[in-house]
Amino acid sequence: MIILGIDPGYGRLGYAVLEKSNNKEKLLDYSCIETNPKDKHPDRILFLANKLNKIIKKYKPETLSIEKLYFTKNQKTALNVSEARGVVIYLCLKNKMQITEFTPLEVKTAVCGYGKATKEQVQKMVELLIKTKKPIKYDDTADAIALCLTYSSTQKHLNLFTK
Repeated sequence: MIILGIDPGYGRLGYAVLEKSNNKEKLLDYSCIETNPKDKHPDRILFLANKLNKIIKKYKPETLSIEKLYFTKNQKTALNVSEARGVVIYLCLKNKMQITEFTPLEVKTAVCGYGKATKEQVQKMVELLIKTKKPIKYDDTADAIALCLTYSSTQKHLNLFTK
């Protein structure tokens, strides 16, 4: 199974592609797609869509693990991120992927064992849980990897009850 993890954003969208086979997890790719803040918002959304579409075509993930949004104080930012998230979901549905959403609390609990873990704690646990070929530069990337790991661990628990 190939899992695509997405930490949605429009300035920086974190992504990770994880392969799960025989209860082993291997990171195939992870990074951030960054848009130019000088570009108009629609151009930034199109840029994200095109980059993400290439990743989907290359790895052919079966499922998307994406962070549920929670509203922040800045409504404009929340709306822009919602639009980027909508494009991600659309592309994944178009490519017949299953979609699973997790709240930040669920991800932090799954990866760190503590729902109020800091971004730094999540990144450290991700680095301890799975081998990375290159350093994780942004917390958005660490969050995307954490989303993949959350989906993978959730499936392990679900499989225990369905056998």
